[in-house]
Amino acid sequence: MKKTAKTLSLLFVALAAFAFAPSTIKKIDVKESSIAWVGKKVTGQHTGTINLKEGYLEMDGDAVKSGKFVVDMTSLTVTDLEAGKGKEKLEGHLNSDDFFGVANHPTATLNIKKGKVSGNTHTLMGDITIKGETQPLTFDLVMNGNTGTAKVVIDRTKFGIRYGSGSFFDNLGDKAIYDDFELDITLKF
Repeated sequence: MKKTAKTLSLLFVALAAFAFAPSTIKKIDVKESSIAWVGKKVTGQHTGTINLKEGYLEMDGDAVKSGKFVVDMTSLTVTDLEAGKGKEKLEGHLNSDDFFGVANHPTATLNIKKGKVSGNTHTLMGDITIKGETQPLTFDLVMNGNTGTAKVVIDRTKFGIRYGSGSFFDNLGDKAIYDDFELDITLKF
């Protein structure tokens, strides 16, 4: 009986230590991480990049517990057009109030509130704030060592970005811009 009590006591201490083990912070290497974007319209698409300003994931063992990412909206660039051939005009328009209103909203944020893990795929749930509007967002982050990748689709109209949206304006014809834009994200830790 004494041996059983001692074993149970040790088991309890071990479980308590495990349950209260401190979480770890995985800080994002913003210089090595990347975000590529694709915006589509009836007649084609445009591509570009945008930079992370800072970010981290709080880990509970191998599972994402929470996290925060800040995107530098002033770094938005267009990669499918050349200088002097529409690049500057499109970048200016994307930075204007018609789209991201970068002068008044120089950053966008993603606050991860919780995550579920299955193998190396983490389903993350949180809130994203773009242009001062906050909306819920759920997406999958695939972790492979010190790299995480995700493809995220965002409906711009949920953030008040309605320019050229066929959901809000009639008779746009081939000038319509699709509501969703895509982000291809690679995070390095």
